[in-house]
Amino acid sequence: MAETPPGQRAVSKEEEEKQLSRATPSAWHAVVLPEPTGASVEAPITTTAVWAASDKYIEFISAAKTERLFVARSVQVAEAAGFKALSSMTTLAPGSKVYATFHNKNIMLAIIGSAGVSMGMNIIASHLDSPRLDLKPNPLVEDADSALAFFKTHYYGGLKKYQWVQLQLALIGVVVLKSGETVEINIGTNPTDPVFMIADILPHLSTKVQNNTAANEAIKGEQLNIICGSIPVRDGNVKQKVKFTVLSYLNRRFGIKEEDFLSAELEAVPANPARYVGFDRGLIAGYGQDDKVCAWSNLEAITQIKETPQKTVVAFLADKEEIGSIGATGMKSNVFLNNMRKLVYLTEPNANEVRFADVLEMSNALSTDVTVAVDPNFKEVHDMHNAAKVGYGVCLTKYTGSRGKSGANDADAEYIAKLRGLLDGNNVGSLPQSPKQLSC
Repeated sequence: MAETPPGQRAVSKEEEEKQLSRATPSAWHAVVLPEPTGASVEAPITTTAVWAASDKYIEFISAAKTERLFVARSVQVAEAAGFKALSSMTTLAPGSKVYATFHNKNIMLAIIGSAGVSMGMNIIASHLDSPRLDLKPNPLVEDADSALAFFKTHYYGGLKKYQWVQLQLALIGVVVLKSGETVEINIGTNPTDPVFMIADILPHLSTKVQNNTAANEAIKGEQLNIICGSIPVRDGNVKQKVKFTVLSYLNRRFGIKEEDFLSAELEAVPANPARYVGFDRGLIAGYGQDDKVCAWSNLEAITQIKETPQKTVVAFLADKEEIGSIGATGMKSNVFLNNMRKLVYLTEPNANEVRFADVLEMSNALSTDVTVAVDPNFKEVHDMHNAAKVGYGVCLTKYTGSRGKSGANDADAEYIAKLRGLLDGNNVGSLPQSPKQLSC
């Protein structure tokens, strides 16, 4: 520090340390929590925006467990906020609110800014898909030795296989008939529905086959077979009696046959709803928060914008991140760029590909996904000087990758500085100050 000018109080070492060091207060200090009184002590606190948003989030992710359901709910939210289908627009102007879906598994939302696209766009991308179990094309089998009917599955995304046994599972997705008709399936999320389950071996029988096995081998992928039936039909002429019971139920309720599984997308996901964790309800437990917590926040942010921003804003909720962002609905497809291209061309009718490239170069983007917080049971996997902590606000991850930053997207220092100014200037994850409303 510089020498103290005459007439000014000398700064103590403690004060100097505060000025030079980085303070990281808990984000909860910025939230004004009402003191519960009387009968409300045991009830959830819902009088602040924080708790209201949390309640809304819990309801949303409990209902929208798959990509298709998330997109369908997102369209409802978007249209209620005044967004119109991009396919219905012939031109876009400042203030235009539009959305576009692709194969019902991703969605783009945009608000055209007062500057059009002349300043580029602010883009936030999240992903909708989460680890799950997909039914195979020929999934239904009956095991004669156990007299049970199973669905054969192929696990999707980065999951720990041993965590999926003994779970109550729901079956959600679509079956598309040869006629083109789409049959929607959602069994297990309603409290009156049956659920599905993968059996694990009993503790007193697991000594030789599981107890001394590495965790990633305790349950093999080929053992992720979902029990879907156990009652045989009373007909001596039927060979696979339990399988027939399942097929009969599916045909009566949904009008489908076994061959229709060939053109189905059916996902097994945890059936239970999301819930608060802890006496203080400070955490949320629920399936699919990677990355529905960011996707929902992204959706909420753009649909709550009331005034036309200066710069065009875009929210993109993508599919297939869990398996490398490949496929027609992943970020490595052309769907994202095609949507961006439509925004530019409908805003500037005389634009060309060079102009489109210029707009992209002027744009800013954030890839929003979950990050790991310090786990008290596994502190050894963290760099405690650089790890995120629960309750300390938004975490900016400058780079990812592994080993020597292999596969990393390493953001430049200028961009991180811009984001720091934007977040701090608007009291995001910090103690209350006067908002500066810095632009990005």
